[in-house]
Amino acid sequence: MKKTIIVSLAVALAACSGNKTNEKSGTLKQAPEKIQEQSAEPVSPTVEESEMIAFEGGRFLMGSANGLPQESPAHEVVVKAFKIDKSPVTVAQFNAFIQATGYTTEAECFGDSGVFSMEKQGWELLKGAFWKKPMGPNGPDAVANHPVTHVSWNDANAYAKWAGKRLPTEMEWEYAARSGKNSGEKFSWGNELEVNGKYFANTWQGEMNAPETKDGYLFTSPVGVFGENEAGLTDMGGNVWQWCADTYKAYPGSAAPIREDQNVKTIRSGSFFYDQYGEDSFSVSGRSGNSHETSLFNTGFRCAMDAN
Repeated sequence: MKKTIIVSLAVALAACSGNKTNEKSGTLKQAPEKIQEQSAEPVSPTVEESEMIAFEGGRFLMGSANGLPQESPAHEVVVKAFKIDKSPVTVAQFNAFIQATGYTTEAECFGDSGVFSMEKQGWELLKGAFWKKPMGPNGPDAVANHPVTHVSWNDANAYAKWAGKRLPTEMEWEYAARSGKNSGEKFSWGNELEVNGKYFANTWQGEMNAPETKDGYLFTSPVGVFGENEAGLTDMGGNVWQWCADTYKAYPGSAAPIREDQNVKTIRSGSFFYDQYGEDSFSVSGRSGNSHETSLFNTGFRCAMDAN
C-alpha cells in the first residue's frame, strides 16, 4: 500500500492506495481498539446541536477582479436561501458522531495523516495521527472546543449526513463569508488581519522555521475566540481550511491552470498554518483544492442545509 504526500498550493495530497476507494475507509463500524485506547480521557459524546445562521440568498459578485488567478474573474451568481453552521464542527461534536455510529475515519484506515513537522520542516504522513490525536500518538489529545481536523472530504460528508445536513457549496461559503452582501472588503471581518496588535483570525505569523504566534496560537484555536463577522459567523478565515461540496475547478473565463478532477474538492478559509499565498488564502474569495481522501492537521469543515 503506497502512501505519498505531494505539496501543491501549500496543501498536501495523500493517497491510501492506487484505488480511489477502500473497503475499510469511511465505514460505520467500530474503530480499532488500539486507536480507541490512544486517548485516556475521551470527550463527552453529549453535544448540543450546533447553531446555524440563515441567509435569504440573492445575487452577489463571487471571486475577485484583482486577486489570485484561481479567484478570477469576479462574476455574478445567484445563491438560494440556506443555513450554515455558525462555527466549524468541533472535536466534541465530531466525537458525538463517532460515539453514535462507530464510524472509522480515513486517517484511521490508512494508519497515518498529514502533519507538517516543525522539526523536519516538511510535510509527513505521521503514523497514528487522526482526529483525536492531531499531532500523533505521542502528542496531546485534541481539545473539545477546537475545530476537528484530520478529516477527509468523505469523512465530512458522512458527519453531515448523520447530522441531517450537507457540506456548503463554494458559492454559499463565500456568500456567508461576505455576510450576505456585495462587500468589497478583503476578509470576512474587514480589510486588515490585525489592528494595533489585535488579530481577527488565527493565522500564521513569522517564518516557516521561526513562527511568532503573535495571535496567541501556533496550531488550532477554540472556535469563535476571534469573534464574529457581521452575519454572526466565526472562523470564516484562518484556523482551519474548510471542505466545500464542489469539485475544484476554474471559474468561467478564468485563465487559472486548474485541471478539473472529480476527486479534487474545494477548500476555503485558509488556516493557522503557513500558506504560500499569505493573507490571500484567508480572504473571502481565497480558494484551493485537495483530494477527497486527504486528511491534514489544518483541515476541517462546517455544515450547511437548505432553508426550510
